[in-house]
Amino acid sequence: MTAADIYLDAAATTPPLPGVIEAIQRVQQTAWGNPSSLHHSGLLAAEALERSRLSIAQHLGATPTDLICTSGATESVHLALLGCLNKQPPGRLVISAVEHTAVTAAAGQLNALGWQVECWPVDHQGMVRLDQLERLLAPPTQMVSVIWGQSEVGAIQPVMAIGRACRDSGILFHTDATQLLPHGRISWNQLPIDLLSMSAHKLQGPRGIGLLLKKKHVEITPLQGGGGQEQGLRAGTEPVALMTGLAAALQTLPSFEPCSKSVPPGACPRIRGQRDRLLSQLLGLPGVDLCGPSADHRLPNHISLLLTGRQGQPLSGRQMVRELARRGVAVSSGSACSSGRRTDSPVLAAMDVAPDRRQSGLRLSLGGWIDDDQLAVVPQRFAEAMVAAETSV
Repeated sequence: MTAADIYLDAAATTPPLPGVIEAIQRVQQTAWGNPSSLHHSGLLAAEALERSRLSIAQHLGATPTDLICTSGATESVHLALLGCLNKQPPGRLVISAVEHTAVTAAAGQLNALGWQVECWPVDHQGMVRLDQLERLLAPPTQMVSVIWGQSEVGAIQPVMAIGRACRDSGILFHTDATQLLPHGRISWNQLPIDLLSMSAHKLQGPRGIGLLLKKKHVEITPLQGGGGQEQGLRAGTEPVALMTGLAAALQTLPSFEPCSKSVPPGACPRIRGQRDRLLSQLLGLPGVDLCGPSADHRLPNHISLLLTGRQGQPLSGRQMVRELARRGVAVSSGSACSSGRRTDSPVLAAMDVAPDRRQSGLRLSLGGWIDDDQLAVVPQRFAEAMVAAETSV
């Protein structure tokens, strides 16, 4: 058995679907030209690019001009925040206290330009406190950015309510939907959201491509110059094959159904059922506690835990990742973008988790490639890993 046998780290990245790989290979072989060129090879690439753009737009309930191709969610976030605000007179930007580091990094750049950056506080489950809404949307707030599905603790934020309030107040609203979109396609034109960031590799698409969805009334200043691609907002030769792969991945997702009882709407009931069973089994082990919100307010494939040893001391999440990997189970401690650092989790700090437990977090996230037989062996391996992690301290 190898370390890749049971992959429970979907929130970090996902294995590309066979159809995605096939679509990319086909375009690489038949439409490899530069889509800006006017000769035959370029025209084939341009046609493939625009067919993919149209398909993506249709599957997201958008129009093709709403889409700006980026290298991933990180670039998308920077283009949204900096592109909207860096040429404007400084005011206030509000971000949640549990944002991805891409958002905090972009906010830091704006702060250096004179913008006031305020963090929207969260409760002990990682949910933004709506009792702060009126205060935070008052002047001089000009933009709000709140993550839709939090990657580390799984909290699904009340984005629709915040978006409607921002619209009523004339405030731009951006959301990082990278973790939410793998569970169902949105209807972009019906959402009270001005800007939305996403990344293809979280939904079994290719790495290296993401999108910024932008409503027509939003004005953006490009962050880089060049050939004027993507409506002049993101220069650089477009990744035709990756766009085709993203289109292929989106085709496999269910649509959001407003009347659905699943969380979020459109989420695969099979994966949520697997998550619920595994969570129940893990919580039955000594020293395992749930971190973050309940199942009804959590990403449907997501488990986040805090771990304690037999003597009551916090266990290292990093060490648990190593011990589980030795037993053929791939998980992560915190966000994949920061789990390699031996520091306290800022997300857990914002949730007021005790300081001595902020390095004891562990995240398991499921995907459609997992079967019940694989999950059945996880609790026993988890228990063995906890003993090994404790004795290795």
